[in-house]
Amino acid sequence: MKKVMVLLLLSCITLPALADSIGYTVRTTEIKAKPFSDAATLTTLPEKASVNIVQRMGGWVRISTPKGNGWVKMLNLRSSSARAGDSGLQSLFNMGRTGSSGITVATGVRGLSSEDLQNAPPNPTEFAKLKNYAVNANQASHFAQNGKLKSQTLDFVEAQ
Repeated sequence: MKKVMVLLLLSCITLPALADSIGYTVRTTEIKAKPFSDAATLTTLPEKASVNIVQRMGGWVRISTPKGNGWVKMLNLRSSSARAGDSGLQSLFNMGRTGSSGITVATGVRGLSSEDLQNAPPNPTEFAKLKNYAVNANQASHFAQNGKLKSQTLDFVEAQ
């Protein structure tokens, strides 16, 4: 429950700056009829497509474009006010910057302590819901290719 509250708080903090502005897609993006992953796809926008950002709701943003109106995932957009070279999530964190003064607004969010994690009771129902997010190797590979991600090998890090 605390994790959900932290995510909601983060959405409320970072997204108001997106409302009523111009933005661009950072990857090929589906426009959905409603702000849900399983909602009907109305059309698809290419990378770097210009959009009018109308409203936000949670992790979704309602947009207006010549190709159609609907909802897209927040992380598929970059605000036109983002600094040059910023994209995706990084641009959200830079929305607190103001003008040429470079002043940055910072907001802290309390995370989970090790005690919170150790005392958390298991929740089989919620764990079962995670199966909805599972993908096979082909789906993961397709996602990586569309996102222009590259494979890399990481060494195992010993726990300290």
